[in-house]
Order: sequence, then structure tokens, then C-alpha cells
Amino acid sequence: MATKEKFTIDGDKVVEKVKQLIHEGNIRRVRIIHEDRTVLEIPLSVGAPAAAVTILVAPLLAALGAFAALVTECTIEVEKIEEA
Repeated sequence: MATKEKFTIDGDKVVEKVKQLIHEGNIRRVRIIHEDRTVLEIPLSVGAPAAAVTILVAPLLAALGAFAALVTECTIEVEKIEEA
């Protein structure tokens, strides 16, 4: 079963928060929302080691950093997998 959490965060802290969430390891999808529009959606494979996922997502994180520099606030929506 998947659950969703939302975090409203300042633009300059978005990349650090996304990296932190990826390292938690039970994330299926990360969605960045600004003014009720999805700006970036990062699907993550379940069960992949956090280090490998971070390497594969690095170009997206660079793009996210450029976007974050332009906004003052955005929402991060995280879809987590609950283990039975």
C-alpha cells in the first residue's frame, strides 16, 4: 500500500530535502509542485540501493537545483511504500 506525504519547503532547500527522502529508501515517487502545477516528477525503483538511485537521478537533481533557484516556495509530494 502506498501513502502520500506533502512538504512545503523554501526553494533553496528543495534539493537537500529530495536527497534526504531518497536516502530513506522506501520512496516510489517524488513530485515537485509549484503553484498547483507539477514541475518535476521523479519515479524511483523500489528496492534499489539509495546510492545507486542518487547516481541515476543526479541529472534530475541538477535540473531541480536550477528550478529551485527561481522559486521561493514549492511543495514536495512523496509517495511512500508501506511494508507489510
